[in-house]
Amino acid sequence: MKDTRLTIISNKKIALNTFEMKLRGDLSDVKGPGQFVNFALEGKYLRRPISICDVNGDELTVIYKAVGQGTEQMSEMQPGQGMDTLVALGNGYDTAKSGERPVLIGGGAGIPPMYFLARTLISEGKDVSVILGFNTKEEIFYVNEFEALGCRVTVATADGSVGVKGFVTDALKPGYTYFYTCGPEPMLRAVYARTETSGQFSFEERMGCGFGACMGCSCRTVTGYKRICKDGPVLEKEEILWTERR
Repeated sequence: MKDTRLTIISNKKIALNTFEMKLRGDLSDVKGPGQFVNFALEGKYLRRPISICDVNGDELTVIYKAVGQGTEQMSEMQPGQGMDTLVALGNGYDTAKSGERPVLIGGGAGIPPMYFLARTLISEGKDVSVILGFNTKEEIFYVNEFEALGCRVTVATADGSVGVKGFVTDALKPGYTYFYTCGPEPMLRAVYARTETSGQFSFEERMGCGFGACMGCSCRTVTGYKRICKDGPVLEKEEILWTERR
């Protein structure tokens, strides 16, 4: 973890209530896909945790939904403004367990970390499939970007306006060797019940500090309590206790 100052180089709307922000600065602490950053915002007491969508040298890409005061404030920020940022928080995904044909399953705001993960897995020679879940066509983003990496992409929309009608689990087909997933908890529960292999889950959680000091995001696992911000946000399928997460 490093507290650093990143400079916004672009900040644009890419789908309904969804924004892509690119920033530049020292990202040397980022170890791999699945980690997150924590932004300090003027006038706000708590930082905003945002997953890392991609890192390319000293350039960071994040994608966020403007759903509250903090993210609305972010959506109005302009290139050249600085962001006080805690960089490279959390444990991230372990790509060594993927096998040859991993499937990546992302829903809504859980899609961005799948991009960095997909790019990493493809660089390791893996045959990557991606399932992206949205409520409706107005929310769709980054399909072309995943395809440009070389992924086989399936889109699922709850209203059937694009792709498979239904949820990400309705688009899941056999033949994968491992899975990685990130999204809202109801989606993660459904993925847990439907998948036939081991896999890794990235959890979204309200966080006080973002680095394990406040214990506000602790959850119980088969090996004891873990902090989503520090010991996670990625947990393996075999250690999750759904009934004990709250």
